[in-house]
Amino acid sequence: MLQILRLWLVVLISAGWIQLASGASWPPIKGKALALSSNPLADQIGQKVLDEGGNAIDAAVAIGYALAVVHPAAGNIGGGGFAVIHLANGDNLTLDFREKAPLRATKNMYLDRDGKVIPNLSTDGYLAAGVPGTVAGLSEMLDKYGTKKLATLIQPAIDLAEKGFKLSARQGETMLAAKERFAKYASSRKYFLKKGMVSYREGDLFVQSDLAKTLTLIKEQGPSAFYKGKIAELIAEDMRRNGGIITKEDLAQYNVVWRKPVVGTYRGYKIVSMGPPSSGGTHIIEILNTMENADIGSLGFGSSQTMHIMAEAMRQAYADRSLYMGDPDFITIPVEKLTSKPYAKKVYENIQPNLATDSTKINPGLGQLHEGKNTTHYSVADKWGNAVSITYTINASYGSAAAIEGAGFLLNNEMDDFSIKAGSPNIYGLVGGDANSIEPKKRPLSSMSPTIVLKNNKVFMVVGSPGGARIITTVLQVISNVIDHGMNIAEAITAPRFHMQWLPDEIRTEKFGVVKDVEENLKRMGYKLVVKPRMGDVNAIVIDAKSHMMYGAHDPREEY
Repeated sequence: MLQILRLWLVVLISAGWIQLASGASWPPIKGKALALSSNPLADQIGQKVLDEGGNAIDAAVAIGYALAVVHPAAGNIGGGGFAVIHLANGDNLTLDFREKAPLRATKNMYLDRDGKVIPNLSTDGYLAAGVPGTVAGLSEMLDKYGTKKLATLIQPAIDLAEKGFKLSARQGETMLAAKERFAKYASSRKYFLKKGMVSYREGDLFVQSDLAKTLTLIKEQGPSAFYKGKIAELIAEDMRRNGGIITKEDLAQYNVVWRKPVVGTYRGYKIVSMGPPSSGGTHIIEILNTMENADIGSLGFGSSQTMHIMAEAMRQAYADRSLYMGDPDFITIPVEKLTSKPYAKKVYENIQPNLATDSTKINPGLGQLHEGKNTTHYSVADKWGNAVSITYTINASYGSAAAIEGAGFLLNNEMDDFSIKAGSPNIYGLVGGDANSIEPKKRPLSSMSPTIVLKNNKVFMVVGSPGGARIITTVLQVISNVIDHGMNIAEAITAPRFHMQWLPDEIRTEKFGVVKDVEENLKRMGYKLVVKPRMGDVNAIVIDAKSHMMYGAHDPREEY
């Protein structure tokens, strides 16, 4: 029933019959413990774990494997991601299970002899894949902080893969859109096209027998099956046959990293998010720090002045991202300076009243330093005070579109998140520099922004979204909508969004997202506005400190 309601909301919004506005929403989901993802089948699995006494980490692992089956466009065991965790004892932790460049990767591997980018080489096929981290990441979380066995948590995903599930309308659309990409690879034709030729459609039963076998191996042998056992052999063999460069050595050497969270404050709330190699947390805090210098609440939601201040803060943050951000195991990143209140104060003071800044005149604000895309998100909170915010990805929709023969899962195309060539935009239009250049064992820069907001060191909000370059601004706006504008979580997620990322020099808006007089005001300031498809697919939870009741909401956009 919930899936049907979400589908009708998407249809009505797309047709323009419902405008996304702070007053146009439906009541949040309520509960004493909640698990919210981009797929109702995964939600049911995660919620069942919570209802049967599992903690938030247990539920997060179960959801992660379930999405690998029921959300193949983004859910994965062939990709990687980040987890932000708040424990009931007050500890805040972040886990980096991002993909890594293979040992044979080189800086110019996607350029021709003339130094030009070879189209599609970093986005399609086996050479586009980084070494996957999801299986290692989920096991690491569970081993340290879970209470249930992996075999119990992964079994529902195995059952769904073996027995199949019926595809939604949106899944039918995305599979049709990916048909030509699947058709390039024999294994992908086998797994993702009926009889190797025809796209699956809404209502079709989608069975994944080989994926069920792969998950069963992980159930029985743990992550070693993936990184050193039978699955590693299948990956390495498929790489040899198809021009890829991931080897058994790459898989055996893969490691996850527990990293220090990036932490900031905003109007009395503590923001706990993911640090590099994710740029998300750093720049969410940088933008919020800039916004904090203005009374955003009094200026009003969606007003031209509010959008002006936010757009200028976004512009500077994305300019900073282009130069300073990369893998902290390879470069020094000025996270403390970028997230400092004095730096944000300088950014705010440079914002001209009623005048847009020319992006060509914006440089990364700290000066040159010297060293000394398909994604999905889910949010979980349990009754004991533990919370997990996870965003993981295979990058583009259906990743590289290349599946591992005999294993049944798609590989990521995460290598495109490196700076393939300094100054050249990736598939999300993001520009990067040498800090994010390709090197063996290096992790590519990401915009993923799993975030937990605390009040008095208790969980207030668990939030995140897919959306490539737009993840940062999507999560930012949901946080601001709740804190600055007093929206409930459903209103905050439903409200229209906009996006500015420095280059291209434009404000991206959603259809019906900006009223006419605001649009005219912004254009008079010098902004270029462009209307593009809906942004994000947020799943978030807010907790009432007094009643301890949780309120959650899914995004009606269902971008992915």
